[in-house]
Amino acid sequence: MNIIVCVKQVPDTTEIKIDPDTNTLIRSGVHSIVNPFDGYALEAAARIKDTHPDTKIVALSMGPGQAQTALKECLAIAADKAYLISDRAFGGSDTLATSYILSAGVKKLEELEGKFDMIFCGKQAIDGDTAQVGPELAEHLGLPQVTYALEAWLEENCLKVLKEDGDQKLLLQVCTPCLITFTKPAFDPRYPSIKRRLAANRVQIPVLGAAELPGIDLARAGLKGSPTKVKRTFCPERKKGGVIIREESGLASAAKLFHMLEDARLI
Repeated sequence: MNIIVCVKQVPDTTEIKIDPDTNTLIRSGVHSIVNPFDGYALEAAARIKDTHPDTKIVALSMGPGQAQTALKECLAIAADKAYLISDRAFGGSDTLATSYILSAGVKKLEELEGKFDMIFCGKQAIDGDTAQVGPELAEHLGLPQVTYALEAWLEENCLKVLKEDGDQKLLLQVCTPCLITFTKPAFDPRYPSIKRRLAANRVQIPVLGAAELPGIDLARAGLKGSPTKVKRTFCPERKKGGVIIREESGLASAAKLFHMLEDARLI
């Protein structure tokens, strides 16, 4: 059983800075972490490996060279191998271009590591919150997909997925190969062992550039291949003041809020 886990390195800060010329994130000098939702996807893959020890987990990321730190964290936790997709031609890619480049990367990895049964992704990245890359990657590869998964486990040749659906949970079955995006489950992801962390720090992570992805159309990558155009970015002003409503019950608080808005002719 082969699983690809797509991960993204994201800034560990709420103070996001934007390049005024390209309207893209400035990542240099900012401490970064593995996107938490991708960590849940990695834990889901690790739990499958717990019950099926012959499973191989390959972590895949696209980003600048510093993203190798996030991949080494994945190796320290559960991944068996890791690859980084990095090329200046890919800089500034929006979700559509990113998912296209990742799809080319997946096809290359299948040449190197064999066919994959599953691709696991986080439901979204905390620096963008679009929740688009996973589903778009599934479309590029022509795979069935399940989003907002909480848990996943194998039963014969199919994957059982418990997914979040509003205020309820659904149990679905999907045949492999497939793509699953994960949200926060009821349990915490595992921590790396000292032995695995030391081993991960010694690993030389292969880097795949445009030259290593034969057939990739660079017109569909980077800023050139990104239909999303950011016209303006700004920080909203923090408004001072306000009213705190504290009544004996939530219903009473809601009623008071309603009457206040009604008196102000806002509703």
